[in-house]
Amino acid sequence: MKSFDVPQQFRSSFISAIKNKRKQADKLKKDFTPTTLELGDLSISLARHFGFCYGVENAIEIAFKAVGENPNKRIYLLSEMIHNPGVNADLIQAGVEFIMDTKGKQLIPWDQIHADDIVIIPAFGTTVEIEQLLKEKGIEPTRYETTCPFVEKVWNRAEKIGLEGYTIVVHGKPQHEETRATFSHSKEHAPTLVINDMNEAITLAAYIKEEIDSATFYEQFKGQYNTTFDPKRDLKRIGVVNQTTMLASDTQAIAEYLKQVMKAHYQLDDQSIANHFADTRDTLCYATNDNQSAVQAMLETKADAAIIIGGYNSSNTSHLVELCETKIPTYYIKDELCLLDNFEIEHFNFHTKELLHGTLAPTAKKILISAGASCPDAVVERVIERLCQLHQEKQSWEALKSNWI
Repeated sequence: MKSFDVPQQFRSSFISAIKNKRKQADKLKKDFTPTTLELGDLSISLARHFGFCYGVENAIEIAFKAVGENPNKRIYLLSEMIHNPGVNADLIQAGVEFIMDTKGKQLIPWDQIHADDIVIIPAFGTTVEIEQLLKEKGIEPTRYETTCPFVEKVWNRAEKIGLEGYTIVVHGKPQHEETRATFSHSKEHAPTLVINDMNEAITLAAYIKEEIDSATFYEQFKGQYNTTFDPKRDLKRIGVVNQTTMLASDTQAIAEYLKQVMKAHYQLDDQSIANHFADTRDTLCYATNDNQSAVQAMLETKADAAIIIGGYNSSNTSHLVELCETKIPTYYIKDELCLLDNFEIEHFNFHTKELLHGTLAPTAKKILISAGASCPDAVVERVIERLCQLHQEKQSWEALKSNWI
């Protein structure tokens, strides 16, 4: 796999050594068991896969390249490069400004953006409408485009089945940048609808089966369909694609459920189901799958608590938390500064969007750790080091690092 030129402040020689050793011993990535780090009385189980993925490293490389190549120009990002506060703060410090926030709210008016400015497309991609707007301003959107190749894969798959006459059902968070981009690209080729979860899939099924008057569809799915969508016409042939950072198991469950609805409603067998339901399993992101599988394997290790590290608006990180919190006390933190003195901990409840203050019990000496795909390895190392400080295991930490590096 290609290696990227990512600034050193995001790297960790310690974490890299662990990842490289695991990769050499398991090149086919079949072993998802965690790496155990013994630090005196403290034991940490580190997930097999975590941290920067291909798409994130590609985006960071391009963004800092744009800064380096254009010292006398104004440089903008459409929105956050990735959902990690540290990475975005470093870009701001380098002089990059954000045109919009993560929800699409305008921070810098379009009339202040000119042809000689540099505009970077974030890893989530952007909409067809914004691409066209940039072109009209004389800005080539592909010059510094960092759209993740796996997001583009979803767009390509949606285009293919759309041209084959299927309506596109996007499993994603309607306000997420990636889902907004996927929706925009998909509706260029086919009727498109976004559903957030299985509950909305069940509601959609009622329209497929014509159990609900189609007139109520527009209110129930307000803001989640293209303007010409007609549920009577457009729900006869469908295919499911996803926001790449959703829970893979949720997307698979929704796709299978809607497939079975189609089979029952149209009285189809396995050979004829393709007339009404497109097979789109190949749109799931490999990094999302690997990180989620690694967390599920990590949860088989007996432990006192789990710590998941990442930006609080990171979709893929929140799903790692979701996997953990059903089985073990779980703390969602953005960095080592959340681990306060006296074992106090500041952590995030992604369900309520609240910052909470609690206590990580000193007796919690067996801890599981993973991180989202936009979390730098350097942050993971600093979290481990901070846990060692709290448990007064500085010597164990230094010895462990020297053994790995």
